[in-house]
Amino acid sequence: MSHAAFAIVGGGLVGAGIGYGLAKAGHDVLLLDEGDVAFRAARGNFGNVWVQGKGLNSPTYADLSRGAALGWRDFAAELEDLSGVPLHFSQNGAFYVCLSAAELDRRADALLAAEAASRIPSGVERVDRSAIAAVIPEIGETVAGATFCPLDGMVDPLRLLRALLSGYQRFGGRVQAGARIARIDGDGRGFVLQGAAGTVATADRVVLAAGLGNAALAPQLGLTAPVRPVRGQVFVTEKLRPFMSCGIHFIRQTADGGVICGESSEEAGFDEATTRPVLRDSAAKITAVLPLLRHVRVVRAWGALRVMSPDGLPVYQRSATHPGAYLASVHSGVTLLPFHAGPFAAALAGDWLAPDLAAAFSPERFHV
Repeated sequence: MSHAAFAIVGGGLVGAGIGYGLAKAGHDVLLLDEGDVAFRAARGNFGNVWVQGKGLNSPTYADLSRGAALGWRDFAAELEDLSGVPLHFSQNGAFYVCLSAAELDRRADALLAAEAASRIPSGVERVDRSAIAAVIPEIGETVAGATFCPLDGMVDPLRLLRALLSGYQRFGGRVQAGARIARIDGDGRGFVLQGAAGTVATADRVVLAAGLGNAALAPQLGLTAPVRPVRGQVFVTEKLRPFMSCGIHFIRQTADGGVICGESSEEAGFDEATTRPVLRDSAAKITAVLPLLRHVRVVRAWGALRVMSPDGLPVYQRSATHPGAYLASVHSGVTLLPFHAGPFAAALAGDWLAPDLAAAFSPERFHV
């Protein structure tokens, strides 16, 4: 049994990012990771640093995403220097392609309206097919145009998690693997975290960053995590010559040459399976956007579960009944990583949440 000043439940990008920021600041941190038996959102992670379209109806979320994206270049350099792990990070902008003029009109109008309402400019713009072809000559003839945002980018998510955990441990952070937490008790002086076989750890403060697991753990600490699984199906192709210098919203080429594709969103409970109809529909759209992929072999396909709140926005909360307990339930773990490792970790260290953050992302917004 271990004791820590901070126990973080969840060893994915959100939990590891918060732990990284706390450990970097010199705090005693224990990261409790359930292991690969968990419904890891990272299994379906594209590795997109994505801004455009975030916060269409929430300027606070739009600015949160944009601020994090602006911090990504320095954060990636820091993490690579510290860990020695190449992240294959690039921030050359990305396209969200539309297959009809009507779709393009609707999307461009919505994004430009959100741009006007945000404090931090993203540089999003509407572009025609010729502008896309100048960057990706292989773009299909059926593409009407796209929206383009220069803040969008990409990173290798597996290397990212490896580098993040390496840096966390370099700063003195501890990891306990195979630690599935089923119950948390708080008595006002600290917390006892228990698994099936008994007490796993004790801590002065607790941060819930367990993805879908937050739904069951949060009520034990007077918190609320109204999250549900949303399945996405993804596939990756054989390695190809480099031809994508920037990404398309549901297609990106890895540094190794494979092309990762997928756009599906399904209410399938906790079922991570792949289904032929969804993969077929995804392949049809992908090959319409990039016809050169029609005769390329798919080498692997998989399903994964996103962590989704009712409105798709993050849920951040400080417990009113269990001082020292915090909740972070986030769908956009890659994009918001510099925020979680920076300002959010600093706020937890000071035992507070910024008023605008607490107001915009409290679960109380779902009880009207």
